[in-house]
Amino acid sequence: MGRGVGIASACASATVVNAIAAGRGAAFGLELRVQARVRLTNDGRIKGRIIGEKRESPRLIEICVRRVLQSLGLKYGAIVETNSEIPIAVGLSSSSAAANAAVLATFAALDQKPRLKQVLDLGIESAFEAGVTVTGALDDAAASLYGCGVVTDNLKRRILKKFKVDPKLMVVVHVPPTKFYTAKVSPRDLRNIRGPVESVHRMALRGDIWKALTLNGLLYSTALGHDPMIAIVALSKGALAAGLTGTGSATVAVAEPEKVVDIVRAWRDWPGRILITRPAVEGARVEGV
Repeated sequence: MGRGVGIASACASATVVNAIAAGRGAAFGLELRVQARVRLTNDGRIKGRIIGEKRESPRLIEICVRRVLQSLGLKYGAIVETNSEIPIAVGLSSSSAAANAAVLATFAALDQKPRLKQVLDLGIESAFEAGVTVTGALDDAAASLYGCGVVTDNLKRRILKKFKVDPKLMVVVHVPPTKFYTAKVSPRDLRNIRGPVESVHRMALRGDIWKALTLNGLLYSTALGHDPMIAIVALSKGALAAGLTGTGSATVAVAEPEKVVDIVRAWRDWPGRILITRPAVEGARVEGV
């Protein structure tokens, strides 16, 4: 059984290009983390719990544990718990991060060191099975796992490019009171913005990350009925980029540290809470038991 207990964490991510409309995306990691703890048992049952979120289903993390065990031909049971700094269902890749952490923690409980690509694939396959993703969210999952920026082809499951984000920058996140579940959105709902999103993806691939983030946010906010003014106000206060992350409902603004106070003050006109974080400097990791 190895150690029998494993703990791992993974980071959130912010959207640069949402992949739902065109099948290709981009994202970068944030220093908000989710931790997963897996304890193996001999009863063959896998039971999950999301600490502090009684209304949210633990099915995704249970599937992650099962898929790891099945991939190794093992029949253990397990208790898996997650504890998160990442708000759920607001566009900050809470599902991708939880999947990465749960998969890595299961390997740690078995005293195994998997390849990161293996962790990525198992998490994506689990997300498809759990019904929490439309495209597999390779962009979100890879940004969470590697702790950097990525530009991806989600349909071909290929990372086209990795990029670094200046860790001295700040990321301000506005989290509205309402949740918005990605699985409720269909590519057909977004067919009218597919062409513009493809252009924005090419922009990200060329390295114009902040312009891509802002334009992507405007496109998806309009298509999904979110208020784009909060991003526009952040830009007026000096943000380098601002826009909807994921399918919402959160908005992110990337800014130099001296601009953060002005952005936060302006955003207080909108209901919800404001988080201040940074680009990730480390991706998923095994932690001490």
